[in-house]
Amino acid sequence: MKTKIVKIGNSRGVRIPKSFIDESGLKNDVELEVTDGKIIIKPISKPRESWDSKFHKMSQNNDDILLDSQELNSQSSWDKEEWEW
Repeated sequence: MKTKIVKIGNSRGVRIPKSFIDESGLKNDVELEVTDGKIIIKPISKPRESWDSKFHKMSQNNDDILLDSQELNSQSSWDKEEWEW
């Protein structure tokens, strides 16, 4: 699709058809980046958004055990005799 860049105050803008917005999943806030001479518009990602529910599910499935707990419980002679707080 071809479109024109329009003047908006001191800036410029592009009208994006609603169908493009709907298909891309864009909401109110977006990220803009320039790569290889192209302007990329993408939704803002929230990578930690669902961590609470994931941790809760891990706990319910007993999948939240500490993998190196045996090593933490076993102290070396250096830990017992030489370490000072």
